[in-house]
Amino acid sequence: MAISQKLHTKLVQKLILTPSLQQAIKLLPMSTLELSELLNQEMVENPLLEEVPTEELQPVEATQEKQEEKGAEKSDAWDDQDYEYFFGDYLDDGYRPHTPTEVKELPPIENTLSTTTSLADHLLWQLSMQTDDPAVRDIGEAIIGNLDDDGQLVATVEELAAMGPWSIEQVEGALKLVQGFDPIGVAARDLQECLLLQLRHTHEDPVAETIITEHMRLLQNHQVPELARKLGMSIDDLKQHIELIRHLDPKPGSRYNPSQSQYVIPDVYVVKVEDQYVAVLNEEGLPQLRISPVYRRLLDKSATDNSEETRAYVKDKFRSALWLIKSVEQRQKTIHKVATSIITFQRDFLDHGIEYLRPLVLRDVANDIGMHESTVSRVVTNKYMHTPQGVFEMKYFFHSGIASAYGDAVSSVTIKQRIRKIIEQEDPRKPLSDSKIVTILQREGLELARRTIAKYREELKIPTSNQRKVLY
Repeated sequence: MAISQKLHTKLVQKLILTPSLQQAIKLLPMSTLELSELLNQEMVENPLLEEVPTEELQPVEATQEKQEEKGAEKSDAWDDQDYEYFFGDYLDDGYRPHTPTEVKELPPIENTLSTTTSLADHLLWQLSMQTDDPAVRDIGEAIIGNLDDDGQLVATVEELAAMGPWSIEQVEGALKLVQGFDPIGVAARDLQECLLLQLRHTHEDPVAETIITEHMRLLQNHQVPELARKLGMSIDDLKQHIELIRHLDPKPGSRYNPSQSQYVIPDVYVVKVEDQYVAVLNEEGLPQLRISPVYRRLLDKSATDNSEETRAYVKDKFRSALWLIKSVEQRQKTIHKVATSIITFQRDFLDHGIEYLRPLVLRDVANDIGMHESTVSRVVTNKYMHTPQGVFEMKYFFHSGIASAYGDAVSSVTIKQRIRKIIEQEDPRKPLSDSKIVTILQREGLELARRTIAKYREELKIPTSNQRKVLY
């Protein structure tokens, strides 16, 4: 059997991710802050990119007229005229968004405090005022340094004593001193000690102390009848002691160590102009890029002092810069298209609120703007919209729908809101079970299974009907 090599010609169609397309895809899921950092980094690495000086920023119309005049006077000497034609809008003054002229002012961002007093600072100040003994101060500082954000001591007395030349008695004495500081309950070694410190400071209640020291698990599980039986009390008499414990703070240090607020900068503002909603991109903080005129002149063939190596380097950076600017513009246009489509679908929500949020899937928006679902998915990732109803992540507007008896689909978010309101309006003495909530929604034309109601209730972090009854 003979084996021979032959050449065959074959025509095949296939998708290839070019570097420029890969770059455009990479920019889509980025937030505004991430994009700003990327552009600043590109300006450092690519000498042909520069930011347009503030004094040179002009209205888009004036920029276009200026470019037309320049084009009439002189044409670029570089052979690749397609770049000049395709990227003509970006060569001098960079890309600037076309903001509707009717929009006078975007919503302001509130100022916030930059620094606050921490729990450690508050306790160290009290320690300095309470004692002059250097040993007590050193032990107190060691104790304060081993508190977590809730104010609980995370080291044992033995471990603290091993940190210095101190005896266990000295550490316990300093610990008792620190436990008397504000906020009361700080430096406790567990939850029981934390609650007891607060209880003894404010009230003398032997029953409440007994509950905390001996029956904490029953209290945590809301087993009030069992707790009343063990204490030999009626439920009505026990309620006042339980209410006293409920007003104690299990995390006294948290008020001085609040979790840092993460402020969201919207990527899109939805502004109402006359009777229509308009999507306006927030490009504050994004550098407006352009091609450096100084480096562009190096591409002129008349410049005989430029070597081929220099021209090749500048030409490569020139293409890279143009594709970056084009990719950024394409990203902004795509985000604007998706935001405009969301506005079209969710007009009732913008007018009336969450109860009018309609079901929406990525496919609906993708078909509306003529793009693929994966593109829409990348666009809504890490993006936020400022609407008349508040600031929402763009993914928030995409939810599955449940068919109603009236023919229209209802958003799952709207159903969750309805379940919350039904439970808020129930008689706390006779909480509604999931089955009864199903019946109520059926009267409103919504056919849901009991397990679906249970799932939505758990997502809303609402206890079961039995737990709500015990809490009452």
